Amino acid sequence: MGFFDFLRKSNPSPAGSSASSDKKVAGPAKVAGDKRAQTYDRLEALQQLAEMKSAEAAAALLRRFTFSIDPSITDQEEKDIAFQGVVAAGKDAVPSVLDFCVKAEALTWPLKILRELLEDDAYREELIELLGRYDTEYARNVEPKLQVIMALEGVVDDDVREAVAPFLEDVNETVRFHAVQTTFARNDAACVTALVTLLEGEESVRIKNKVAEGLSFRGWVIPAALRDKAATALRDSSGYTVGPDGKVQKGHAF
Repeated sequence: MGFFDFLRKSNPSPAGSSASSDKKVAGPAKVAGDKRAQTYDRLEALQQLAEMKSAEAAAALLRRFTFSIDPSITDQEEKDIAFQGVVAAGKDAVPSVLDFCVKAEALTWPLKILRELLEDDAYREELIELLGRYDTEYARNVEPKLQVIMALEGVVDDDVREAVAPFLEDVNETVRFHAVQTTFARNDAACVTALVTLLEGEESVRIKNKVAEGLSFRGWVIPAALRDKAATALRDSSGYTVGPDGKVQKGHAF
């Protein structure tokens, strides 16, 4: 359970206050989340919601991240206002942001919001919980999963390595590539076995080179029992080999 799950079960508001708040938000929320609305009207609605600094307004502002408009400079301006408005609502907005993450097609903005609102431990916990919602099978849209893995690259914790490990075997090559990158970011030699296991069945030369480069740079030793498998797997890499000492090196092993 995420650190802020309890907020989703908060006590009901006093009679009448919730209805009044919803009515105040409803008008600008409809315009702010409408891609076909006039730019001036939508901008005004976003500003109104941002000034409310409430959880209800934050939930409405999040809808602006579900579409893009031209020109891009206007799109960026509107999303910046929405971002600042959600952040201004404080931690009361976190449950709505997390719910949005579960359904969103892209997580760039909501993850930025979580980074602003949460302390390091809570942020890590929520990212790991979000990642746990995905599997390693085929998906039409891998962007949300990919973006969580990339966000975890900046989080240093053993739990991160364990959470990302299954995605070293994801069916999507780009997901595997970034799972490797996030794994190396932990700078923990305990991941060597998982990385060599990945090499053994990996077809992507890009990923093989990424693993080999990372192992070589860090000077990590491949366990004796895995060295032959690693050496065989690296034959079609960009000149990486396994030396007698179990370290990956660029060039021929002697």
